Amino acid sequence: MYTYTASVSSQLPTCSSPSHPPPHHSTPLCYSLIGVLIYMAKLYSPCYLIIFFIISHLVMSIIGNLHLKPYEVLSQLYIETSLIISADSDDATLATSTDFGKLVQEIPAAVLYPSSTDDIVKLVNFSNNGVSVPFGIAARGHGHSVRGQAMAPNGVVVVMNFLNNNNNINGIRVSWDPILGFGYADVGGEQLWVDVLHATLEYGLAPVSWTDYLYLSVGGTLSNAGISGQTFRYGPQINNVLEMDVITGKGEFMTCSKHTDSELFFAVLGGLGQFGIITRARIVLEKAPTTVKWVRVLYADFSKFTSDQEQLISIDGMDYVEGSLMMNQSPPNNWRSSFFSHSNQSKILSLISKYGIIYCLEMVKYYDDHTANTVDEELHKMMKGLNFLSGHIFKKETTFVDFLNRVKAGEIKLQSKGLWDVPHPWLNLFVPKSSIMGFNDGVFVDIILRQNKTTGPILVWDDRMSVVIPEEETFYCVGLLHSCGFKDCESLDVQNEEILNYCGKSDLKIKQYLPHYRTKEAWKNHFGKKWEVFEQRKSQFDPKMILSPGQKIFN
Repeated sequence: MYTYTASVSSQLPTCSSPSHPPPHHSTPLCYSLIGVLIYMAKLYSPCYLIIFFIISHLVMSIIGNLHLKPYEVLSQLYIETSLIISADSDDATLATSTDFGKLVQEIPAAVLYPSSTDDIVKLVNFSNNGVSVPFGIAARGHGHSVRGQAMAPNGVVVVMNFLNNNNNINGIRVSWDPILGFGYADVGGEQLWVDVLHATLEYGLAPVSWTDYLYLSVGGTLSNAGISGQTFRYGPQINNVLEMDVITGKGEFMTCSKHTDSELFFAVLGGLGQFGIITRARIVLEKAPTTVKWVRVLYADFSKFTSDQEQLISIDGMDYVEGSLMMNQSPPNNWRSSFFSHSNQSKILSLISKYGIIYCLEMVKYYDDHTANTVDEELHKMMKGLNFLSGHIFKKETTFVDFLNRVKAGEIKLQSKGLWDVPHPWLNLFVPKSSIMGFNDGVFVDIILRQNKTTGPILVWDDRMSVVIPEEETFYCVGLLHSCGFKDCESLDVQNEEILNYCGKSDLKIKQYLPHYRTKEAWKNHFGKKWEVFEQRKSQFDPKMILSPGQKIFN
């Protein structure tokens, strides 16, 4: 298994649709029967049976009948697109009832394939005003959550990427502002970051903050934060948003920014989908580099490893800084990238055998034709004084696109072996700088090394946003990115609980990133002093608690 760490210090403040989506007809059709989408529980051989209906007018006069089951109420909702409704059957689940984590299954009453944002507005308004008891609604981008966060048990899952299939008016539109001196892209919330990358590169521009995996939706990452090795320099993705279009939990379509409806703007960014569905975001762009110098150095001493990370993020010039842990039976190359040559892998494995854990510091410097003659000298100056193991420096040069999209190759390889669509009991933690040595001793060495599992960064963000971080200027994000067979999930979850219990008993003051809790009290403890504001914002923008019920914060 693999462990990643990265240092970050910021200056600035997900459903898969059926393989054959519902077709369109020139003449609207109306069926009285309830549509059924069946997804067999056998994940490796899915079987779909779809019966759908398309109706041309929205009827909002329905007053919910409490004796009707959720899907029976929804069968009376008429939307100018396909609302696929599931029968209440123990034998059938919707394709949207699971996610990348493969740990949770929640069956929705229906799935909406919107042809426009108006369809989503109508759906949210119907839940607010058309029934006695509101039903939950979850927006799903690429379905990459791991604990059911984008699910809606007995509610409706909105397949956001279907907007893209219907030539959504938002799409990806690139602009340049000569007054501000930078570009921006207006991007539909359903768009994947990999498509944003390719669309903006056509203009010689690109976003500055990324996630390690690009096949995530814009709305999905902005609802959490969006972090990677660039975060120390540019901030998380939520720091690089100028404006958004949002559908609130009250069914209001609103445009917000730092200066217009700012309360909604800051609530939605990192808000776990609790306050609104992002349908458009205006993303900051800068001139794109063409090539990168990619360097990795190795450490046996954790204190030297963290000290060098903190030095690199404190100086100007490096574009990406991230770290990882390598342990016995964990190959130096992994699904996140294939970096080391075969001979170098043998060299590294001997180090792991000697020390048990090897810490790898990864750094990247961007350049183009104008800076190609000076990039090596700049990189040498920035690395001067680093205390890595002598002779254990490894260098590589690749294109900007291939570096950003490095995880895709690993995904393809794992898919070919049937090892991608497996459970992922991930745990992501923010660990304060003051606690990182204790975390290494108690978690990396005592718990992780003992079981040979996975880990990871350091961030500072605008405190007005909903995302919760430790109360220190510098902190690490530790990502334990487990993959396993279904029979191993329980043991890995036990390990995750052991880590959380250790952090709590040792008062390490960690916070979860992509949080998952089972009780409201645990959520209140997670948000701490932000809970009151978070609760007030929920009352303001989603008073009937309709949005993102899969997070299980208010539901």
